[in-house]
Amino acid sequence: MATVEGQVSQQAPDAAEAPNGKPEAAAGIAVENPATGEIVATVPDLGAEKVVELAVRGRAAQPEWEAYGFEGRARVMRRAQKWLMDNAGRVIETIVSETGKTHEDAEFAEIGYAGNAFGFWAKEGPAYLADEKVKSSQVLVKGKKLVLRYQPLGLIGVIGPWNYPLTNSFGDCIPALMAGNSVILKPSEITPLTSLLMAEGLRECGLPENVLQIATGRGATGAALVEQVDMIMFTGSTATGMKVAETAARRLIPASLELGGKDPMLVLSDADLERAANFATYYSMQNAGQTCISIERVYVEEPVYDEFVAKVSEKVSALRVGKPDGFGSVEVGAITFPPQMETIKDHVADAVQKGARVLTGGHQLPGAGRFFEPTVLVDVDHSMKIMTDETFGPTLPIMKVRDADEAVRLANDSPYGLGASVFSRDAARGEAIARRLQAGAANVNDAMINYTVLELPMGGAKASGLGSRHGAGGIRKYCSQQAIVVTKLAMKKELFMYPYKNRTSRMLAGLFKLLYGRGKRP
Repeated sequence: MATVEGQVSQQAPDAAEAPNGKPEAAAGIAVENPATGEIVATVPDLGAEKVVELAVRGRAAQPEWEAYGFEGRARVMRRAQKWLMDNAGRVIETIVSETGKTHEDAEFAEIGYAGNAFGFWAKEGPAYLADEKVKSSQVLVKGKKLVLRYQPLGLIGVIGPWNYPLTNSFGDCIPALMAGNSVILKPSEITPLTSLLMAEGLRECGLPENVLQIATGRGATGAALVEQVDMIMFTGSTATGMKVAETAARRLIPASLELGGKDPMLVLSDADLERAANFATYYSMQNAGQTCISIERVYVEEPVYDEFVAKVSEKVSALRVGKPDGFGSVEVGAITFPPQMETIKDHVADAVQKGARVLTGGHQLPGAGRFFEPTVLVDVDHSMKIMTDETFGPTLPIMKVRDADEAVRLANDSPYGLGASVFSRDAARGEAIARRLQAGAANVNDAMINYTVLELPMGGAKASGLGSRHGAGGIRKYCSQQAIVVTKLAMKKELFMYPYKNRTSRMLAGLFKLLYGRGKRP
């Protein structure tokens, strides 16, 4: 598999091949299949100097790409859409090999998302970024042409997470490219192979050389990238996001951050419990719970608590967990990031030590690969990490509440505010409660589906991030705004210019009073 920088070894040599083509000991990053423990590839660990070189090449390539115009860029995006569908099997196998997720998780949440995104941004990008004619109440600009224009920032840096190497890593490159920027993507060192494959695919689809470059490496590579670009898009932990924001602030460049989440689900006493239980099971365990907007905690009104818990426990205990072996083989795959396993075990142990009961699951599975049993916990409260900290694993703590008001209070008792869901047969009541939740997105009788709606913004409140992806803002953030004023019929000078004259100044003052002095007194 050819890469932007050198070659990726598909076996697992002792030394990675450096960008200059020569073996370089200790410079490579071994990519592990977390479902088997096998090393599936080794990629270069690019240092700061190499990132500078990528930036120089990216800036040099950007003007040609911008000159393609919206139609030219859209053609490349549509070809990429077809390439992805034609090569879906290959892409899925790559995703599964480096994440350990199920084939269904790769198909539905990654291929499905990216396939839609290529077409969406090709179609809607030109409309979102079209020149806007502006009307003004300002009398001094009457008769003038007022235009708001969006122009690409130049070189965009994208730092992606390990849990969704196509959707949340490469996916952010699509609108940035459609806006006319060049992009350097720094994928997680845990899951870099999907990004390298997608870069290869885009070159086959006609993307000019160096418009999209992949900077494989560890944290130092990401830190170097933030120092070189004109805007940074980061998805990852809140702690790292703060460091990215600090660097961006020092450099006075824009930053868009999607950070941690601890998404609550509220089940009201009038909810369709079968639907609520199915959604709680799926959206807490999908991708082994390694989704920023997965259901991480549930609050259930007392009258239906026991029935809901029984339904969920039965459904979760029936889930198959293990090495993915094609479609339909297992429901829950591997824990992708090694330290995440320790976090999951710590949160479960902390909850049990403080009085929680495990109804099903609760342990790491022995043997090859990293797997944790799908786990349901009850008798939980906010003294426990599993209800307050981001677990990012196949766990579902369920808490009994007196009423909807208590559920809302507890749901909002969190530093995070990414997503939330409310279940009630009274859709109007559910929506009213959803509006009280401090979250960037809220679903009523649904969960996570908002992420598939590219017309809606997806961003977090509080410590869950700054800015958003999707919608008009999801592509405009990769642009600068330029205001243009065009005077067509021009006098030699305007009335308010020098020399000041008593009569003219009084006339203009009277005009302002006439226009703006009619408001009611407070």
